[in-house]
Amino acid sequence: MEFRVYKVHMPEKTNVIVGQTHFIKTAEDLYEILVGSVPGIKFGLAFCEASGPCLVRSEGNDVELKKLAAQSAFDIGAGHTFIIYIRGAYPINVLGAIKNCPEVCGIFCATANQLQLIIAETEQGRGIVGVVDGFVPKRVETEDEVKERKQFLRRIGYKLSW
Repeated sequence: MEFRVYKVHMPEKTNVIVGQTHFIKTAEDLYEILVGSVPGIKFGLAFCEASGPCLVRSEGNDVELKKLAAQSAFDIGAGHTFIIYIRGAYPINVLGAIKNCPEVCGIFCATANQLQLIIAETEQGRGIVGVVDGFVPKRVETEDEVKERKQFLRRIGYKLSW
């Protein structure tokens, strides 16, 4: 078995979701989930088929993000994995619906950070072993930073104003 690290390409103002699924209809189901969850969302997604013709299946409503997802999925090459690039929304807006998709087995990550996937390769194929999402923490937040965090969440509408 060999391990390698795949650095996920992260364009500016883009979030990514990486997960595992198990069925050819995933690409269309995820498309429907995304367009039905957030009006105006822009995205591209791709799914690595793990049997039959073993193709990368892709969908999306943004040409650039669809191409990026297809190329990233092909480069990762891990069977039954999917990658979704999003603009105009955040993973928090769609993760619940994605997790409820019957063929989705799990989510490895959802982030706007620099992202690396740890991939294992055997004689049969590849699988994602884990992720490195962002950087090592520098310190524990101060009381002022706690206040800033709470103000930020209220300013962007994720928490009620005081």
